[in-house]
Amino acid sequence: MNIKYFSLSEFDCPSLPNSGKNMDYEFLQKLDKARDIAQISFRITSGYRSKEHNESIGGVKNSSHLRGYAADIAVGSGNERYIILNALIKAGFKRIGVAKTFIHCDTDPDKHNSVWTY
Repeated sequence: MNIKYFSLSEFDCPSLPNSGKNMDYEFLQKLDKARDIAQISFRITSGYRSKEHNESIGGVKNSSHLRGYAADIAVGSGNERYIILNALIKAGFKRIGVAKTFIHCDTDPDKHNSVWTY
């Protein structure tokens, strides 16, 4: 796997060690491209999720995290949010959720393009 900025362990479900290997490779390549564009660190707060973990945190039943198509990236300021959001769009992400403390991005092929807020 040729991913420059991330290790698979960053995407592990807290309840399932080594589960970062379940992440979709094309998703990881696109996220790596966004990180390169942004030129700032991305701290992954949620990557792959087991069904049980997803339920325990109140995730939606058809969460893209369950199939390795999604990640949440921590943001600490408006400027950081702008840099990351801009990089995700330039990298080709078409599904982005913006919250106060994180940005969700995914490449789920079974879902429509969308931008939303939490």
